[in-house]
Amino acid sequence: MTVFEDESGRTRGTSAAVSTSWLRSPHPAVVADHEGEVVEFNDAAADLFPAMGVGSCLDEVVPPWLAEAHRRLARPAPQRTRPPAASARAAHPALRGRHEGRLLRAHPTRSGHGDVAWWLVDDSDLVAAEEALRTEQERTALLADASTQLLASLNPDRCLEKAAQLAAAHLADVALAIAPPVRNRYGVVTAIGERVTRRQVAMDPTAMPGLAEALQGFPPVPARWIDPADLPDWAVPEGLEGTVGSVAVTPLPGHGVPAGVLILLRRSGHTAFDASEELFARLFAARAGAALSAARMYAEQARITRALIAELLPPQLHHVHGVDFAGGYRTSQETERIGGDFYDVHAGADADQESLAVLGDVCGKGLDAAVLTGRIRSTLHALLPLAGDHQQVLTLLNGALLTSRHTRFATLVLASVRRSGGRVRLRLTSAGHPGPLILRTTGEVEEANTRGTLVGALPQVTSRSATVHLAPGETCLLYTDGITEARGGPLGSAMFGEERLRTALAECVGLPAEAVVERLQMLAGDWVGSGPHDDMAVVAITAPHSNHLTAVNGHTRGRYTG
Repeated sequence: MTVFEDESGRTRGTSAAVSTSWLRSPHPAVVADHEGEVVEFNDAAADLFPAMGVGSCLDEVVPPWLAEAHRRLARPAPQRTRPPAASARAAHPALRGRHEGRLLRAHPTRSGHGDVAWWLVDDSDLVAAEEALRTEQERTALLADASTQLLASLNPDRCLEKAAQLAAAHLADVALAIAPPVRNRYGVVTAIGERVTRRQVAMDPTAMPGLAEALQGFPPVPARWIDPADLPDWAVPEGLEGTVGSVAVTPLPGHGVPAGVLILLRRSGHTAFDASEELFARLFAARAGAALSAARMYAEQARITRALIAELLPPQLHHVHGVDFAGGYRTSQETERIGGDFYDVHAGADADQESLAVLGDVCGKGLDAAVLTGRIRSTLHALLPLAGDHQQVLTLLNGALLTSRHTRFATLVLASVRRSGGRVRLRLTSAGHPGPLILRTTGEVEEANTRGTLVGALPQVTSRSATVHLAPGETCLLYTDGITEARGGPLGSAMFGEERLRTALAECVGLPAEAVVERLQMLAGDWVGSGPHDDMAVVAITAPHSNHLTAVNGHTRGRYTG
Protein backbone atom coordinates (compact mmCIF):
# COMPACT_ATOMS: atom_id res chain seq x y z
CA MET A 1 0.00 0.00 0.00
CA THR A 2 1.16 3.53 -0.82
CA VAL A 3 0.55 6.26 1.76
CA PHE A 4 -0.20 9.95 0.83
CA GLU A 5 -1.72 12.98 2.52
CA ASP A 6 -4.89 14.29 0.91
CA GLU A 7 -5.66 18.04 0.53
CA SER A 8 -6.97 18.18 4.11
CA GLY A 9 -3.73 16.72 5.43
CA ARG A 10 -5.20 13.39 6.48
CA THR A 11 -3.08 10.27 5.84
CA ARG A 12 -4.69 7.83 3.43
CA GLY A 13 -3.60 4.54 1.94
CA THR A 14 -4.33 3.20 -1.52
CA SER A 15 -4.50 -0.33 -2.80
CA ALA A 16 -2.03 -1.59 -5.35
CA ALA A 17 -4.62 -1.35 -8.12
CA VAL A 18 -5.45 2.23 -7.28
CA SER A 19 -1.83 3.19 -6.66
CA THR A 20 -0.87 2.17 -10.17
CA SER A 21 -3.84 3.79 -11.92
CA TRP A 22 -2.18 7.20 -11.92
CA LEU A 23 0.46 5.79 -14.25
CA ARG A 24 -2.21 5.65 -16.97
CA SER A 25 -3.43 9.21 -16.34
CA PRO A 26 -3.38 11.55 -19.40
CA HIS A 27 -1.91 14.26 -17.21
CA PRO A 28 1.81 14.18 -16.41
CA ALA A 29 2.58 13.02 -12.85
CA VAL A 30 5.98 12.91 -11.15
CA VAL A 31 6.94 11.69 -7.67
CA ALA A 32 10.25 12.95 -6.23
CA ASP A 33 11.83 12.46 -2.82
CA HIS A 34 13.01 15.11 -0.42
CA GLU A 35 16.43 15.19 -2.10
CA GLY A 36 14.93 16.03 -5.45
CA GLU A 37 15.42 12.64 -7.10
CA VAL A 38 12.66 11.19 -9.29
CA VAL A 39 11.00 8.19 -7.67
CA GLU A 40 8.21 7.48 -10.14
CA PHE A 41 6.56 9.10 -13.17
CA ASN A 42 3.94 8.14 -15.73
CA ASP A 43 4.04 7.99 -19.51
CA ALA A 44 2.55 11.47 -19.91
CA ALA A 45 5.42 12.88 -17.83
CA ALA A 46 7.92 10.97 -19.92
CA ASP A 47 6.48 12.55 -23.07
CA LEU A 48 6.63 16.00 -21.50
CA PHE A 49 10.15 15.54 -20.05
CA PRO A 50 12.02 13.11 -22.36
CA ALA A 51 15.20 13.17 -20.24
CA MET A 52 13.39 12.03 -17.10
CA GLY A 53 14.23 8.70 -15.49
CA VAL A 54 14.00 7.08 -12.06
CA GLY A 55 16.79 8.55 -9.96
CA SER A 56 17.13 11.61 -12.17
CA CYS A 57 17.60 14.94 -10.45
CA LEU A 58 14.63 17.28 -10.94
CA ASP A 59 16.96 20.21 -11.57
CA GLU A 60 18.17 18.45 -14.72
CA VAL A 61 14.86 17.29 -16.22
CA VAL A 62 12.12 19.77 -15.23
CA PRO A 63 11.83 23.57 -15.55
CA PRO A 64 13.64 25.56 -12.85
CA TRP A 65 10.42 26.95 -11.40
CA LEU A 66 9.15 23.41 -10.73
CA ALA A 67 12.44 22.22 -9.22
CA GLU A 68 12.55 25.26 -6.93
CA ALA A 69 8.97 24.65 -5.81
CA HIS A 70 9.84 21.05 -4.99
CA ARG A 71 12.77 22.09 -2.82
CA ARG A 72 10.50 24.36 -0.80
CA LEU A 73 7.97 21.62 -0.13
CA ALA A 74 10.18 18.52 0.27
CA ARG A 75 11.36 17.47 3.71
CA PRO A 76 12.87 14.32 5.24
CA ALA A 77 10.42 11.61 6.25
CA PRO A 78 9.42 12.30 9.89
CA GLN A 79 9.64 9.66 12.57
CA ARG A 80 6.24 9.77 14.24
CA THR A 81 3.53 7.51 15.51
CA ARG A 82 0.71 10.04 15.64
CA PRO A 83 -1.07 12.06 12.95
CA PRO A 84 0.87 15.06 11.51
CA ALA A 85 0.46 18.49 13.06
CA ALA A 86 -2.00 20.99 11.65
CA SER A 87 0.82 22.97 9.97
CA ALA A 88 2.02 19.85 8.16
CA ARG A 89 -1.47 19.04 7.04
CA ALA A 90 -1.98 22.47 5.39
CA ALA A 91 -2.96 22.30 1.71
CA HIS A 92 -0.50 23.70 -0.81
CA PRO A 93 -1.80 25.87 -3.65
CA ALA A 94 -1.10 25.11 -7.28
CA LEU A 95 1.43 27.17 -9.18
CA ARG A 96 1.95 27.98 -12.85
CA GLY A 97 4.99 28.14 -15.07
CA ARG A 98 6.02 27.75 -18.68
CA HIS A 99 7.79 24.89 -20.41
CA GLU A 100 8.58 24.82 -24.14
CA GLY A 101 5.81 27.29 -24.95
CA ARG A 102 3.24 25.58 -22.76
CA LEU A 103 1.66 27.02 -19.63
CA LEU A 104 1.64 24.29 -16.95
CA ARG A 105 -0.30 24.24 -13.69
CA ALA A 106 1.40 22.09 -11.02
CA HIS A 107 -0.53 20.61 -8.07
CA PRO A 108 1.71 19.24 -5.25
CA THR A 109 0.69 16.40 -2.90
CA ARG A 110 3.01 15.31 -0.10
CA SER A 111 3.24 11.72 1.07
CA GLY A 112 3.80 10.73 4.64
CA HIS A 113 7.41 9.76 3.86
CA GLY A 114 8.69 13.11 2.59
CA ASP A 115 8.00 12.45 -1.11
CA VAL A 116 6.04 14.98 -3.18
CA ALA A 117 3.80 13.99 -6.06
CA TRP A 118 3.39 16.63 -8.77
CA TRP A 119 0.34 16.55 -11.01
CA LEU A 120 0.76 18.75 -14.09
CA VAL A 121 -2.09 20.19 -16.17
CA ASP A 122 -1.54 21.97 -19.49
CA ASP A 123 -3.42 25.30 -19.15
CA SER A 124 -2.24 26.75 -22.46
CA ASP A 125 -5.59 26.37 -24.21
CA LEU A 126 -7.51 27.48 -21.12
CA VAL A 127 -5.44 30.63 -20.69
CA ALA A 128 -5.64 31.35 -24.43
CA ALA A 129 -9.42 30.98 -24.27
CA GLU A 130 -9.60 33.25 -21.21
CA GLU A 131 -7.41 35.82 -22.93
CA ALA A 132 -9.53 35.63 -26.09
CA LEU A 133 -12.69 36.04 -24.01
CA ARG A 134 -11.22 39.02 -22.17
CA THR A 135 -10.15 40.58 -25.46
CA GLU A 136 -13.61 40.12 -26.96
CA GLN A 137 -15.24 41.58 -23.86
CA GLU A 138 -12.97 44.61 -24.07
CA ARG A 139 -13.70 44.98 -27.77
CA THR A 140 -17.42 44.64 -27.23
CA ALA A 141 -17.29 47.33 -24.54
CA LEU A 142 -15.23 49.53 -26.85
CA LEU A 143 -17.71 49.10 -29.71
CA ALA A 144 -20.61 49.98 -27.42
CA ASP A 145 -18.79 53.07 -26.14
CA ALA A 146 -17.76 54.03 -29.68
CA SER A 147 -21.35 53.77 -30.89
CA THR A 148 -22.48 56.04 -28.06
CA GLN A 149 -19.83 58.65 -28.82
CA LEU A 150 -20.31 58.49 -32.59
CA LEU A 151 -24.08 58.84 -32.35
CA ALA A 152 -23.84 61.68 -29.82
CA SER A 153 -23.42 64.20 -32.64
CA LEU A 154 -25.53 64.56 -35.78
CA ASN A 155 -22.93 66.87 -37.31
CA PRO A 156 -21.15 64.93 -40.13
CA ASP A 157 -17.83 66.75 -39.66
CA ARG A 158 -17.68 66.15 -35.92
CA CYS A 159 -18.76 62.54 -36.40
CA LEU A 160 -15.92 61.97 -38.90
CA GLU A 161 -13.43 63.54 -36.48
CA LYS A 162 -14.67 61.35 -33.63
CA ALA A 163 -14.31 58.22 -35.77
CA ALA A 164 -10.68 59.10 -36.52
CA GLN A 165 -9.95 59.91 -32.85
CA LEU A 166 -11.38 56.63 -31.57
CA ALA A 167 -9.57 54.60 -34.21
CA ALA A 168 -6.23 56.26 -33.40
CA ALA A 169 -6.76 55.67 -29.68
CA HIS A 170 -7.73 52.00 -29.85
CA LEU A 171 -6.85 50.49 -33.24
CA ALA A 172 -3.66 52.05 -34.58
CA ASP A 173 -0.97 54.70 -34.13
CA VAL A 174 -2.52 56.93 -36.81
CA ALA A 175 -6.02 56.95 -38.29
CA LEU A 176 -7.24 58.73 -41.42
CA ALA A 177 -10.99 59.06 -42.01
CA ILE A 178 -11.83 59.97 -45.61
CA ALA A 179 -15.22 61.34 -46.64
CA PRO A 180 -16.78 60.72 -50.07
CA PRO A 181 -15.55 63.17 -52.73
CA VAL A 182 -17.17 66.52 -53.42
CA ARG A 183 -16.16 67.91 -56.83
CA ASN A 184 -13.18 65.51 -56.96
CA ARG A 185 -11.83 66.64 -53.59
CA TYR A 186 -11.81 64.41 -50.52
CA GLY A 187 -12.18 65.55 -46.94
CA VAL A 188 -9.45 63.85 -44.90
CA VAL A 189 -9.37 63.85 -41.08
CA THR A 190 -6.07 62.69 -39.56
CA ALA A 191 -5.77 61.69 -35.91
CA ILE A 192 -2.46 61.11 -34.12
CA GLY A 193 -3.13 60.66 -30.43
CA GLU A 194 -5.17 63.68 -29.31
CA ARG A 195 -4.18 65.81 -32.31
CA VAL A 196 -6.75 65.99 -35.10
CA THR A 197 -6.33 67.83 -38.40
CA ARG A 198 -8.75 68.32 -41.30
CA ARG A 199 -7.87 69.07 -44.91
CA GLN A 200 -9.17 68.80 -48.46
CA VAL A 201 -7.11 66.57 -50.76
CA ALA A 202 -7.26 66.15 -54.52
CA MET A 203 -6.12 62.55 -54.91
CA ASP A 204 -6.11 59.58 -57.25
CA PRO A 205 -7.64 56.72 -55.21
CA THR A 206 -6.08 54.12 -57.48
CA ALA A 207 -2.61 55.27 -56.39
CA MET A 208 -3.09 53.57 -53.01
CA PRO A 209 -3.77 49.83 -52.84
CA GLY A 210 -7.28 49.07 -51.63
CA LEU A 211 -8.48 52.69 -51.45
CA ALA A 212 -10.45 52.83 -54.69
CA GLU A 213 -12.23 49.59 -53.83
CA ALA A 214 -13.02 50.75 -50.29
CA LEU A 215 -14.47 54.04 -51.55
CA GLN A 216 -16.90 51.98 -53.64
CA GLY A 217 -17.87 49.89 -50.64
CA PHE A 218 -16.11 46.67 -51.64
CA PRO A 219 -14.65 44.38 -48.92
CA PRO A 220 -11.24 45.51 -47.66
CA VAL A 221 -7.95 44.30 -49.09
CA PRO A 222 -6.00 42.22 -46.51
CA ALA A 223 -3.41 44.31 -44.69
CA ARG A 224 -0.63 41.91 -45.65
CA TRP A 225 -1.20 42.80 -49.32
CA ILE A 226 -0.52 46.50 -48.76
CA ASP A 227 3.09 47.61 -48.91
CA PRO A 228 3.64 50.67 -46.66
CA ALA A 229 6.21 51.89 -49.16
CA ASP A 230 3.37 52.44 -51.68
CA LEU A 231 1.60 55.01 -49.49
CA PRO A 232 1.14 58.41 -51.19
CA ASP A 233 2.55 61.47 -49.47
CA TRP A 234 -0.85 62.73 -48.28
CA ALA A 235 -1.44 59.46 -46.39
CA VAL A 236 1.69 59.84 -44.21
CA PRO A 237 1.02 62.67 -41.76
CA GLU A 238 3.67 65.15 -40.73
CA GLY A 239 5.04 64.58 -37.27
CA LEU A 240 4.82 60.80 -37.43
CA GLU A 241 7.76 59.35 -35.51
CA GLY A 242 9.50 56.61 -37.47
CA THR A 243 8.19 54.94 -40.60
CA VAL A 244 4.94 53.17 -41.33
CA GLY A 245 5.24 49.42 -40.83
CA SER A 246 1.67 48.19 -41.36
CA VAL A 247 -1.40 49.55 -43.16
CA ALA A 248 -5.08 48.54 -43.05
CA VAL A 249 -7.77 50.04 -45.31
CA THR A 250 -11.43 49.37 -44.57
CA PRO A 251 -14.63 50.94 -45.96
CA LEU A 252 -17.11 52.81 -43.83
CA PRO A 253 -20.39 51.20 -44.94
CA GLY A 254 -23.38 53.51 -45.00
CA HIS A 255 -27.10 53.26 -45.64
CA GLY A 256 -27.07 52.07 -49.23
CA VAL A 257 -23.98 54.05 -50.23
CA PRO A 258 -20.43 54.09 -48.82
CA ALA A 259 -19.93 56.62 -46.03
CA GLY A 260 -16.15 56.88 -46.52
CA VAL A 261 -12.94 55.00 -45.78
CA LEU A 262 -10.87 54.39 -42.66
CA ILE A 263 -7.08 54.02 -43.05
CA LEU A 264 -5.10 52.66 -40.09
CA LEU A 265 -1.33 53.03 -39.79
CA ARG A 266 1.09 51.41 -37.37
CA ARG A 267 4.74 52.38 -36.96
CA SER A 268 7.61 50.09 -37.79
CA GLY A 269 8.49 47.87 -34.85
CA HIS A 270 4.88 47.59 -33.74
CA THR A 271 2.86 44.44 -34.25
CA ALA A 272 1.35 44.20 -37.71
CA PHE A 273 -2.41 43.90 -38.12
CA ASP A 274 -3.52 40.29 -37.73
CA ALA A 275 -6.75 38.74 -38.98
CA SER A 276 -8.66 39.32 -35.73
CA GLU A 277 -7.63 42.97 -35.60
CA GLU A 278 -8.70 43.48 -39.21
CA LEU A 279 -12.07 41.93 -38.38
CA PHE A 280 -12.41 44.18 -35.35
CA ALA A 281 -11.52 47.19 -37.50
CA ARG A 282 -14.36 46.23 -39.86
CA LEU A 283 -16.80 46.01 -36.94
CA PHE A 284 -15.70 49.43 -35.73
CA ALA A 285 -15.95 50.81 -39.27
CA ALA A 286 -19.50 49.46 -39.60
CA ARG A 287 -20.59 51.45 -36.56
CA ALA A 288 -18.72 54.55 -37.66
CA GLY A 289 -20.24 54.28 -41.14
CA ALA A 290 -23.75 53.91 -39.74
CA ALA A 291 -23.25 56.97 -37.52
CA LEU A 292 -21.83 59.00 -40.41
CA SER A 293 -24.74 58.02 -42.67
CA ALA A 294 -27.24 58.97 -39.99
CA ALA A 295 -25.50 62.33 -39.48
CA ARG A 296 -25.41 63.06 -43.22
CA MET A 297 -29.02 62.00 -43.66
CA TYR A 298 -30.06 64.26 -40.80
CA ALA A 299 -28.02 67.14 -42.20
CA GLU A 300 -29.60 66.69 -45.64
CA GLN A 301 -33.09 66.50 -44.20
CA ALA A 302 -32.39 69.57 -42.06
CA ARG A 303 -31.18 71.46 -45.13
CA ILE A 304 -34.29 70.49 -47.09
CA THR A 305 -36.52 71.37 -44.16
CA ARG A 306 -34.89 74.79 -43.78
CA ALA A 307 -35.33 75.45 -47.50
CA LEU A 308 -39.01 74.47 -47.40
CA ILE A 309 -39.82 76.29 -44.17
CA ALA A 310 -38.09 79.42 -45.48
CA GLU A 311 -40.98 79.74 -47.94
CA LEU A 312 -43.52 79.36 -45.14
CA LEU A 313 -42.11 81.68 -42.50
CA PRO A 314 -43.62 85.18 -42.18
CA PRO A 315 -41.87 88.10 -43.87
CA GLN A 316 -41.49 91.46 -42.21
CA LEU A 317 -44.36 93.37 -43.83
CA HIS A 318 -44.19 97.17 -43.81
CA HIS A 319 -45.31 99.43 -46.65
CA VAL A 320 -46.57 98.28 -50.04
CA HIS A 321 -47.32 101.13 -52.43
CA GLY A 322 -48.22 103.50 -49.61
CA VAL A 323 -50.27 101.05 -47.54
CA ASP A 324 -49.17 99.57 -44.20
CA PHE A 325 -49.33 95.77 -43.92
CA ALA A 326 -48.49 93.73 -40.82
CA GLY A 327 -49.03 90.07 -40.05
CA GLY A 328 -48.66 87.76 -37.10
CA TYR A 329 -48.97 84.03 -36.56
CA ARG A 330 -48.89 81.56 -33.68
CA THR A 331 -48.97 77.81 -34.26
CA SER A 332 -51.09 75.46 -32.21
CA GLN A 333 -47.95 73.75 -30.86
CA GLU A 334 -45.00 75.62 -29.42
CA THR A 335 -42.63 73.07 -30.98
CA GLU A 336 -43.98 73.62 -34.51
CA ARG A 337 -43.12 76.44 -36.88
CA ILE A 338 -45.76 75.81 -39.54
CA GLY A 339 -49.40 74.84 -39.46
CA GLY A 340 -52.77 75.26 -41.16
CA ASP A 341 -53.15 79.08 -41.14
CA PHE A 342 -51.44 81.24 -43.75
CA TYR A 343 -51.30 84.70 -45.20
CA ASP A 344 -49.74 86.22 -48.32
CA VAL A 345 -49.28 89.74 -49.60
CA HIS A 346 -48.67 90.07 -53.34
CA ALA A 347 -47.62 93.57 -54.33
CA GLY A 348 -49.05 95.10 -57.48
CA ALA A 349 -46.76 95.88 -60.39
CA ASP A 350 -46.89 99.57 -59.51
CA ALA A 351 -48.80 102.01 -57.33
CA ASP A 352 -51.69 102.13 -59.83
CA GLN A 353 -52.18 98.36 -59.62
CA GLU A 354 -53.96 96.57 -56.81
CA SER A 355 -51.99 94.52 -54.30
CA LEU A 356 -53.56 91.24 -53.22
CA ALA A 357 -53.63 90.17 -49.57
CA VAL A 358 -54.81 86.65 -48.72
CA LEU A 359 -55.46 85.11 -45.33
CA GLY A 360 -56.70 81.53 -44.98
CA ASP A 361 -57.33 78.62 -42.66
CA VAL A 362 -56.94 75.00 -43.77
CA CYS A 363 -58.89 72.25 -42.04
CA GLY A 364 -56.52 70.57 -39.56
CA LYS A 365 -53.18 71.57 -38.16
CA GLY A 366 -49.55 70.58 -38.23
CA LEU A 367 -47.53 69.32 -41.16
CA ASP A 368 -50.41 67.79 -43.14
CA ALA A 369 -52.31 71.07 -43.08
CA ALA A 370 -49.15 72.97 -43.98
CA VAL A 371 -48.75 70.85 -47.12
CA LEU A 372 -52.17 71.99 -48.34
CA THR A 373 -51.42 75.61 -47.50
CA GLY A 374 -48.41 75.35 -49.79
CA ARG A 375 -50.60 74.06 -52.59
CA ILE A 376 -53.11 76.88 -52.08
CA ARG A 377 -50.33 79.48 -52.04
CA SER A 378 -48.84 78.17 -55.25
CA THR A 379 -52.23 78.07 -56.96
CA LEU A 380 -53.08 81.62 -55.89
CA HIS A 381 -49.72 82.84 -57.09
CA ALA A 382 -50.41 81.33 -60.51
CA LEU A 383 -53.84 83.03 -60.55
CA LEU A 384 -52.49 86.52 -59.78
CA PRO A 385 -53.19 87.78 -63.35
CA LEU A 386 -56.88 87.08 -62.64
CA ALA A 387 -56.88 88.74 -59.20
CA GLY A 388 -59.22 91.47 -60.45
CA ASP A 389 -62.08 88.93 -60.40
CA HIS A 390 -62.28 87.34 -56.95
CA GLN A 391 -65.09 84.97 -57.94
CA GLN A 392 -63.10 83.54 -60.83
CA VAL A 393 -60.03 83.09 -58.59
CA LEU A 394 -62.08 81.20 -56.00
CA THR A 395 -63.71 79.02 -58.65
CA LEU A 396 -60.39 78.02 -60.18
CA LEU A 397 -58.84 77.42 -56.76
CA ASN A 398 -61.83 75.27 -55.74
CA GLY A 399 -61.43 73.15 -58.88
CA ALA A 400 -57.73 72.67 -58.22
CA LEU A 401 -58.38 71.49 -54.67
CA LEU A 402 -61.20 69.13 -55.67
CA THR A 403 -58.95 67.35 -58.18
CA SER A 404 -56.07 66.93 -55.70
CA ARG A 405 -55.51 63.91 -53.49
CA HIS A 406 -56.23 66.01 -50.39
CA THR A 407 -59.63 65.69 -48.73
CA ARG A 408 -59.24 68.84 -46.65
CA PHE A 409 -61.07 72.10 -47.26
CA ALA A 410 -60.07 75.67 -46.54
CA THR A 411 -61.60 79.05 -45.80
CA LEU A 412 -60.00 82.29 -46.87
CA VAL A 413 -60.52 85.98 -47.47
CA LEU A 414 -59.17 88.00 -50.41
CA ALA A 415 -58.36 91.68 -50.15
CA SER A 416 -57.43 93.74 -53.24
CA VAL A 417 -55.79 96.93 -51.96
CA ARG A 418 -54.92 100.16 -53.74
CA ARG A 419 -54.16 103.63 -52.40
CA SER A 420 -55.77 106.60 -54.01
CA GLY A 421 -54.76 109.94 -52.63
CA GLY A 422 -54.91 109.81 -48.86
CA ARG A 423 -57.45 106.98 -48.76
CA VAL A 424 -57.14 103.22 -49.29
CA ARG A 425 -59.68 101.27 -51.31
CA LEU A 426 -60.25 97.58 -50.52
CA ARG A 427 -62.27 94.91 -52.33
CA LEU A 428 -62.94 92.16 -49.80
CA THR A 429 -64.26 88.68 -50.54
CA SER A 430 -64.81 85.97 -47.93
CA ALA A 431 -64.94 82.27 -48.82
CA GLY A 432 -66.42 80.65 -45.72
CA HIS A 433 -64.16 82.82 -43.57
CA PRO A 434 -64.99 85.25 -40.74
CA GLY A 435 -65.71 88.68 -42.18
CA PRO A 436 -62.93 91.32 -41.97
CA LEU A 437 -63.29 93.94 -39.26
CA ILE A 438 -62.93 97.66 -40.04
CA LEU A 439 -61.63 100.00 -37.34
CA ARG A 440 -62.69 103.61 -37.92
CA THR A 441 -60.98 106.68 -36.49
CA THR A 442 -63.98 107.11 -34.18
CA GLY A 443 -63.24 103.79 -32.47
CA GLU A 444 -66.21 102.14 -34.13
CA VAL A 445 -65.64 98.57 -35.38
CA GLU A 446 -67.57 97.38 -38.43
CA GLU A 447 -67.74 94.00 -40.13
CA ALA A 448 -67.35 93.99 -43.91
CA ASN A 449 -70.47 92.78 -45.67
CA THR A 450 -68.93 89.84 -47.52
CA ARG A 451 -69.88 86.19 -47.48
CA GLY A 452 -69.06 83.03 -49.44
CA THR A 453 -68.70 79.26 -49.38
CA LEU A 454 -65.50 77.48 -48.40
CA VAL A 455 -63.22 76.04 -51.08
CA GLY A 456 -62.19 72.44 -51.67
CA ALA A 457 -65.47 70.85 -50.49
CA LEU A 458 -68.32 71.67 -52.92
CA PRO A 459 -68.44 71.55 -56.75
CA GLN A 460 -69.44 75.21 -56.92
CA VAL A 461 -68.43 78.20 -54.80
CA THR A 462 -70.40 81.38 -54.35
CA SER A 463 -69.27 84.66 -52.90
CA ARG A 464 -70.30 88.26 -52.32
CA SER A 465 -67.64 90.96 -52.34
CA ALA A 466 -67.64 94.22 -50.42
CA THR A 467 -65.86 97.47 -51.16
CA VAL A 468 -64.44 99.40 -48.22
CA HIS A 469 -62.56 102.70 -48.06
CA LEU A 470 -60.10 103.48 -45.27
CA ALA A 471 -59.38 107.00 -44.19
CA PRO A 472 -55.90 107.81 -42.84
CA GLY A 473 -55.37 105.96 -39.56
CA GLU A 474 -58.14 103.39 -40.19
CA THR A 475 -57.44 99.66 -40.26
CA CYS A 476 -58.89 96.54 -41.84
CA LEU A 477 -58.26 93.38 -39.81
CA LEU A 478 -58.20 89.90 -41.34
CA TYR A 479 -58.11 87.07 -38.81
CA THR A 480 -58.68 83.33 -38.46
CA ASP A 481 -61.10 81.66 -36.09
CA GLY A 482 -58.17 80.52 -33.94
CA ILE A 483 -58.38 83.99 -32.38
CA THR A 484 -62.10 84.06 -31.57
CA GLU A 485 -62.30 80.37 -30.60
CA ALA A 486 -59.27 80.48 -28.31
CA ARG A 487 -60.31 79.08 -24.92
CA GLY A 488 -58.89 80.38 -21.67
CA GLY A 489 -59.60 83.26 -19.35
CA PRO A 490 -60.05 83.01 -15.57
CA LEU A 491 -61.80 79.63 -15.75
CA GLY A 492 -59.76 78.31 -18.65
CA SER A 493 -62.77 77.30 -20.78
CA ALA A 494 -64.30 80.55 -22.02
CA MET A 495 -63.78 81.51 -25.67
CA PHE A 496 -62.06 84.77 -26.51
CA GLY A 497 -65.00 85.49 -28.83
CA GLU A 498 -65.74 88.15 -31.42
CA GLU A 499 -66.93 90.70 -28.86
CA ARG A 500 -63.60 90.66 -27.03
CA LEU A 501 -61.83 90.91 -30.37
CA ARG A 502 -63.93 93.93 -31.37
CA THR A 503 -63.29 95.57 -27.99
CA ALA A 504 -59.56 94.94 -28.23
CA LEU A 505 -59.47 96.28 -31.78
CA ALA A 506 -61.39 99.41 -30.78
CA GLU A 507 -58.60 100.18 -28.30
CA CYS A 508 -56.11 100.30 -31.19
CA VAL A 509 -57.41 103.50 -32.76
CA GLY A 510 -54.61 105.44 -34.43
CA LEU A 511 -52.01 102.68 -34.01
CA PRO A 512 -49.92 101.57 -36.98
CA ALA A 513 -50.62 98.14 -38.46
CA GLU A 514 -47.69 96.45 -36.71
CA ALA A 515 -48.79 97.73 -33.30
CA VAL A 516 -52.35 96.51 -33.92
CA VAL A 517 -51.09 93.00 -34.68
CA GLU A 518 -48.80 92.90 -31.66
CA ARG A 519 -51.60 94.13 -29.36
CA LEU A 520 -54.11 91.52 -30.54
CA GLN A 521 -51.56 88.69 -30.42
CA MET A 522 -50.59 89.64 -26.87
CA LEU A 523 -54.20 89.68 -25.67
CA ALA A 524 -55.05 86.35 -27.34
CA GLY A 525 -51.86 84.79 -26.00
CA ASP A 526 -52.59 85.95 -22.46
CA TRP A 527 -56.13 84.61 -22.78
CA VAL A 528 -55.13 81.04 -23.69
CA GLY A 529 -52.03 81.00 -21.46
CA SER A 530 -50.38 77.61 -21.68
CA GLY A 531 -53.59 75.81 -22.63
CA PRO A 532 -54.31 74.14 -25.98
CA HIS A 533 -55.39 76.30 -28.88
CA ASP A 534 -55.72 76.34 -32.65
CA ASP A 535 -53.43 78.15 -35.08
CA MET A 536 -53.94 81.91 -34.86
CA ALA A 537 -53.18 84.36 -37.67
CA VAL A 538 -53.98 88.06 -38.17
CA VAL A 539 -53.22 90.59 -40.90
CA ALA A 540 -53.72 94.34 -40.43
CA ILE A 541 -54.09 96.70 -43.42
CA THR A 542 -53.81 100.35 -42.41
CA ALA A 543 -54.06 103.62 -44.29
CA PRO A 544 -51.09 105.67 -43.04
CA HIS A 545 -51.63 109.07 -41.52
CA SER A 546 -49.07 110.61 -43.87
CA ASN A 547 -50.02 111.41 -47.45
CA HIS A 548 -46.50 110.53 -48.53
CA LEU A 549 -46.56 107.44 -50.75
CA THR A 550 -43.90 105.19 -49.33
CA ALA A 551 -42.48 102.76 -51.82
CA VAL A 552 -40.56 100.56 -49.39
CA ASN A 553 -40.98 96.98 -50.54
CA GLY A 554 -43.26 98.29 -53.26
CA HIS A 555 -42.13 95.60 -55.67
CA THR A 556 -41.53 92.91 -53.10
CA ARG A 557 -43.97 90.08 -52.63
CA GLY A 558 -44.52 89.39 -48.93
CA ARG A 559 -45.72 85.94 -48.02
CA TYR A 560 -46.43 83.91 -44.94
CA THR A 561 -47.91 80.47 -44.51
CA GLY A 562 -48.27 78.76 -41.21
